[in-house]
Amino acid sequence: MRVQAIFNRDGGTFRTTDMEAYARHAEKVFAEAGHHLDCDIVEGADIEMALRRCSDRTDLDAMLAGGGDGTVSAAAGFAWQNKMPLGIIPAGTMNLFARSLKIPLDIWQAIDALADGDIASADIGTADDRPFVHQFSAGLHARMVRMRNAMTYRSRIGKMAANTRAAVGVILDPPEFDVEFDVDGVQEHRRVSAVNVSNNRFGENGLLYAEDLTGGHLGFYTTNPLKPAGVAKLAFDILRGKFKENADVTEMTGTAVDLHFPDVDRAINCVIDGELLPMDRDVSIRLHPGELKVIVPKVVEKTATSSETAAA
Repeated sequence: MRVQAIFNRDGGTFRTTDMEAYARHAEKVFAEAGHHLDCDIVEGADIEMALRRCSDRTDLDAMLAGGGDGTVSAAAGFAWQNKMPLGIIPAGTMNLFARSLKIPLDIWQAIDALADGDIASADIGTADDRPFVHQFSAGLHARMVRMRNAMTYRSRIGKMAANTRAAVGVILDPPEFDVEFDVDGVQEHRRVSAVNVSNNRFGENGLLYAEDLTGGHLGFYTTNPLKPAGVAKLAFDILRGKFKENADVTEMTGTAVDLHFPDVDRAINCVIDGELLPMDRDVSIRLHPGELKVIVPKVVEKTATSSETAAA
């Protein structure tokens, strides 16, 4: 394959990496696997334009995108729109999409896995035609991101500390709002503290990411209005992978979710794949099953041991 890599030098892990050496290593690994890889190292301010131009090219068989969740989400959107297979190098803080795709979180190991990887199909969602690979959220998560963005940090550890401080702020002052929803024809009105719509159901993990992106459904979650103690209990349940067992959380699944926020105003925000955005009164969310082509690590089939063979 002929592959172009776009690396965001301002992505978390890349900030402390010799990017020239990393690019040379990546090109060497892909060459040894029988592919031709060119690498471009781009400033964060220019990453979206570089990704768009790469996905528009007709002389490529695939593209690689390296950076945080924002870079990866943007790359996935462009790749999906242009039907370009995408490989991702997880260089961010959470790397949720990489976790879902079972890509090694070490950037050096990720190159090895992708060079020898396979092209597979994954689901992708849209919120008012904006692509997302992880989730749309409103309420608790959006308030936490808004608080975090108001803080100053210069490193991955600093961002994690800011997340912790913001989480405490949300616990002390949780939001509460009305939402009307339609999930595959099931309509209801609720008072909530949070709404989350995920690309496939969240798995049993403490980071709230889907463990399978081929299920062909959206996960839809609402959280009852919470007081500080309730938010603290929810945070604890999330950390121990028991989010869906929390009594205040309701889960549904579907392929089409329409949201109406009757009290929304210009001060209300949502989060799409980690990015804080203004939220309209009405949001239309759709799943596009199997439409995103991704490069994933090759699946190694387990071979039976001699004892297993004898037992059989």
